Amino acid sequence: MELHVAELKEKIEDALCPFGFEVYPFQVAWYNELVPPAFHLPLPGPTLAFLVLSTPAMFDQALKPFLQSCHIQPLTDPVDQCVSYHLKRVTEKFPELQIEFIADYEVHPNRRPKILAQTAAHVAGAAYYYQRKDVEADPWGTQRIAGVCIHPRFGGWFAIRGVMLLPGIEVPDLPQRKPPDCVPTRADRITLLEGFNFHWRDWTYRDAVTAEERYSEEQKAYFSTPPAQRLALLGLTQPSDTPSTSSEHPLTTLNNPENPSKAQGWLSPSVSPPVSPSP
Repeated sequence: MELHVAELKEKIEDALCPFGFEVYPFQVAWYNELVPPAFHLPLPGPTLAFLVLSTPAMFDQALKPFLQSCHIQPLTDPVDQCVSYHLKRVTEKFPELQIEFIADYEVHPNRRPKILAQTAAHVAGAAYYYQRKDVEADPWGTQRIAGVCIHPRFGGWFAIRGVMLLPGIEVPDLPQRKPPDCVPTRADRITLLEGFNFHWRDWTYRDAVTAEERYSEEQKAYFSTPPAQRLALLGLTQPSDTPSTSSEHPLTTLNNPENPSKAQGWLSPSVSPPVSPSP
């Protein structure tokens, strides 16, 4: 890795990693080579970018302190607003740089995604993007099968939050880091993709590899709750019916929420969360 990229990555990590985030550098060209022209990022190929993802630790290390401090009001989607808050702190740390962030959920007016986040994670070497084409002689016929990224240390217990672009900074000699192929066998890939597409509510696809850390029962209950009910689950005031953008699965049809009255005080470490519902 080029020296100035390594230094910049270290500084960004200093701002984000203590709060449960990880960052991975890549060239825009690597991403553009794998996506259709309609999804190309309109920047020179050697432009530097960073993939940003959240680990299971983000919930306790970033989200809870963010909510306790009330950095942003009114709250609409706590996770998205928390991520935006921490990324804004990164841009403030580098006033001399032009930094643009594209969140994983952002879309153009025609609803086309601004970034294909899982492809970005793959080219950055952060997580392997397993797709139907990675299964030889697949068994699914005409069924639609969505792909899923698996992190070498966290399995599926993580979330891609978006991409930081640095227009004007070009790194033509940046070496590309391949994502670890941690689900190498055909049988395991079939199990992974079927779990993700057909049984994602039971969380088991996320254990495609042995994870160093998994979501807590508290996090699982939070992300299993319909977005419009999540503030109530946290014991916070519900401002309006503003749609939420944050989702832990692209095919989401969420379960019924936990009883909000059981969740009062979640932001206090001394209060145990409810157990997530059985599949």
